[in-house]
Amino acid sequence: MRVLGIDPGLRNLGWGVIEAQGNRLSHVANGVLHSSGPNLAQRLLSLHQQLTEILHRYTPEAAAVEQTFVNKDAVATLKLGQARAVALLVPAQFGLEIGEYAPNAVKKTVVGVGHADKNQIQHMVKMQLPGAVITGPDAADALAIAMCHAWHVRAPALKVRA
Repeated sequence: MRVLGIDPGLRNLGWGVIEAQGNRLSHVANGVLHSSGPNLAQRLLSLHQQLTEILHRYTPEAAAVEQTFVNKDAVATLKLGQARAVALLVPAQFGLEIGEYAPNAVKKTVVGVGHADKNQIQHMVKMQLPGAVITGPDAADALAIAMCHAWHVRAPALKVRA
């Protein structure tokens, strides 16, 4: 199963693609999309177009998006929510099932601690995806989101039956 993980952001949207086969995960690609444009609408359109290209290029079978957490700054939270809407819309346009995970659930799954910092996430992603060259913290988070989804989708099949 090929999984696209997305770490939504209005300025920087991290993405990562992994391949999950049985208990094995392997790195396919990762990166960070940068929005451009003179206003919010153009920046969202820019993210939409770039993310659409990623889905065309890597043809994932599933997607996962990090859930939004509420900041003290309500305006920033609303803008992040709009970027997250693009992150949900594009995979939905490709007919993909989309998993949504809280930041602490992703950290707990990948690192083992729900309040891990970005360095710990990046370290564990590199350990679990040997040879992956990660393009930055947003891409590492996106790969962690993809790994979390792969684990949660596979977990029922991996349970030992009595």
